[in-house]
Amino acid sequence: MVFRFWSKAYLCVFILHIAVLNAYSQTSSISGRVVDRSGNPLAFVSVELLGSMHGTSTDTAGIYQLKAVGSSTQIKFSYVGFKSLVKNIVPGKEQILNVRLDEEDNSLQEVSVKGKKHRSYSNRENPAVELIRQVIAHKHENEAQHYDFLQYQQYERIQFSLSNMPSGIAGKKMLSPYRFVFENIDSTKIQGKTVIPVFMEEKLSDNYYRKDPEKTIQIMKAEKSVDFGKYLDQKGMTVYLNRMYNVVDIYAPNIFIVSNEFLSPLADVAPTFYKYFIQDTITTSDNEKLVEMHFFPRNKTDLLFKGKLWITLDGNYAVKKVELGLSKDINLNWVREMTVTQDFERNPDGRYHLSRNSMKADFGMLPQKGAGIYGERVVYYSDYHVNVPALAEVYQGSTLQSNTSLTKDNQSLLLESKRPDTLSAAEAKVYSNIDSLQRIPSFRHTMSITAAFTSGFKTAGPVEIGPISTFYSFNPLEGTRLRLGGRTTTAFSPRVYLESYGAYGFQDQQWKYLLSAAYAFNNKSIYTFPFHYLKASYQKDTEIPGQQVAFAQSDNFLLSFKRGDNDKWIYSDVLKTDYIHEFSNHFSYSLGFKNWKQRPAGTLEYYTLDEGQKTPVADLTTSELSLELRWAPHEQLFQGKMYRTTIPSKYPIMTLRFVSGLKGVLNSDYSYQNMMLNVSKRFYLSQLGYSDFMVEGMQIFGQLPYPLLTIHNANQSYTYQPYAYNMMNFMEFVTDHYVSLNFEHKFNGFFLNKIPLIRKLKFREIVGLKMLYGGIRSENDPVLHPSLLAYPLNGNDRSSTYSLGNSPYAELNVGLGNIFRIIRLDAVKRLTYLDHPDVVKLGIRASMKFDL
Repeated sequence: MVFRFWSKAYLCVFILHIAVLNAYSQTSSISGRVVDRSGNPLAFVSVELLGSMHGTSTDTAGIYQLKAVGSSTQIKFSYVGFKSLVKNIVPGKEQILNVRLDEEDNSLQEVSVKGKKHRSYSNRENPAVELIRQVIAHKHENEAQHYDFLQYQQYERIQFSLSNMPSGIAGKKMLSPYRFVFENIDSTKIQGKTVIPVFMEEKLSDNYYRKDPEKTIQIMKAEKSVDFGKYLDQKGMTVYLNRMYNVVDIYAPNIFIVSNEFLSPLADVAPTFYKYFIQDTITTSDNEKLVEMHFFPRNKTDLLFKGKLWITLDGNYAVKKVELGLSKDINLNWVREMTVTQDFERNPDGRYHLSRNSMKADFGMLPQKGAGIYGERVVYYSDYHVNVPALAEVYQGSTLQSNTSLTKDNQSLLLESKRPDTLSAAEAKVYSNIDSLQRIPSFRHTMSITAAFTSGFKTAGPVEIGPISTFYSFNPLEGTRLRLGGRTTTAFSPRVYLESYGAYGFQDQQWKYLLSAAYAFNNKSIYTFPFHYLKASYQKDTEIPGQQVAFAQSDNFLLSFKRGDNDKWIYSDVLKTDYIHEFSNHFSYSLGFKNWKQRPAGTLEYYTLDEGQKTPVADLTTSELSLELRWAPHEQLFQGKMYRTTIPSKYPIMTLRFVSGLKGVLNSDYSYQNMMLNVSKRFYLSQLGYSDFMVEGMQIFGQLPYPLLTIHNANQSYTYQPYAYNMMNFMEFVTDHYVSLNFEHKFNGFFLNKIPLIRKLKFREIVGLKMLYGGIRSENDPVLHPSLLAYPLNGNDRSSTYSLGNSPYAELNVGLGNIFRIIRLDAVKRLTYLDHPDVVKLGIRASMKFDL
């Protein structure tokens, strides 16, 4: 009897055990599509099986696919700004489940407060607003800058993938050499979509912060990256991408993302622009009590976030977790979806420190369909040490330092050992795949041609031929102008750099040329930061007096098209030597010597009217020494092959220049001095856009003919030039002292986004003002001193060059940007000196720019 009893008992247990194993071994396969109530797909929606560790997210088409082993009977869909939804499923079966999520702010237009039945949303007596004000009041205590000293280790990874590529692309015959790349599909990032990793960069660093005097030090310990350096400025690209995918400081008043500043939901004024709702109270497995709070913009078209905050109730009022999303109604280009997630961990001191920052974005030409680019930057923080000062010498170095003691292989091993997460199979292959790709001749040829058109130079072994845009141009003096030039690269020598070109004008039948040589003291290219070189050059060419072209060569083909008269030129022979030294903190100085001989050309004549007699002057010659000091704190650069561009930021840039003329040196006829100061700065105004200011002042000491004074930069092309006077004629104004203001504000669609139908076009409003105030001292006035060169005359024998009078020169522009996402049109109105000959009072100017 006993034996039979235990036999049956064991049999029951065995059967029960088998049943349990069977239940937990059931494989569920659920797929479907998530849309909003209008039927638009929702990307990056979190999909999780309740009671398990399995989950995924939707792709940009709203599609998800989830396979998991277990007995879960419910699946949950959650997304920033939408009500979470729980659906029942049948374990162990393949099923299709399409769902629709409702926006949360529409369902929470009314709240219950203190027993009152219903009322419309209000900050007054709203417990959610009261709680958020407590978070705002305590945010300085929860910021990392609250500590006197802070140390931590940081791992970061940024990667980009081709997304939503056409099906069957790997089978295309013309792409057969690249098949191994297109078959490296990652299904873990965006489920149900073709995602092909093409770029990845990893970094591991030690970071130190000191409060007084404030300084932040980052010491790079290991780096690994896909290398496209032969075709673009990879360092500058990384800087730009890191800025786009900026690590969010949730406690900051404004948060910079992509290319704009968004008002933080924890800014002091945030309750004026956001709505807050308490959704739930949660107790974590660590017995932490949190409040889940949802927030939404009061106006969906403003540069504001929607999302969720998890706030601690331990008296710190700290953020434990945050999810940020963007409304589809804001004025951003190419951005299909973007989400930011941050996690904070409690440290032994009771404070919460950032442990993980993840930003995901999907970009594409079309709102939801078509190929695009998926990007992700994830940053992990660990090993925090608070109020423990590092050795004094740590804080004496530059802001960004590199530990160069490890080889590339050892850096790779260190990254693998310190990587907080695991790379997917596709991610792990991206380094080797791209390295193999660059060994394919057809790929190298294609990239070389692409780089030539984007950079302006075609690489040919140790030299570069270009700029391509200057090969052909035309002007009234030279007629058709042909030019061919080039320069050496680091493949020729890491220290010696040569540059030259030859040009011929078929109308004036004269040759022009440049001969230049430079020596780099830092064993780096003289075209990349930081500069440290000595350069000597001799150039014989033509110029328009006063014209300074930004981001282009003066003989660029597109600048051949000009309005009005363009017949006053000079032949210029310039001998120059320059020594330039830049430092890692973006302070630089340069010493220069310049001997300049200029001869009038076209209809321009140099002559004096001393004693009423017109006496021609064949040429002018000057020699001068110069010293320039420049400081651009926290400057970030994107380096092209012709120009480098400062990535705009809130920090000012200051330039101070001294010049002294040397009479008698190399036939120089004049002695003079001048001093110039230029300060520029961008001011971000959150959802109101941003303003760019530039103020410049200059003073010349000494008696000089007008060509050696300041001939102000005019623009007679049909393009809009940001640093030129777009309604001023060439050689119209000359001064020996002046103060100028260049102001431009971009509203980023703040007003137009609020107009129905118009907001779908995503136009952006621009206003600007340029003012110039100055004049000429009596000693430099050719009317009072006829021995000086007389001002030139136009075809009607009227003077076409003037000194500024008692009123400033001013022009106002009102622009419409982001037309077809790339075109900008400005109506430019000239406000003063309208009685001058050949004046155009109002003009339309165009420009192009790719901007997010």
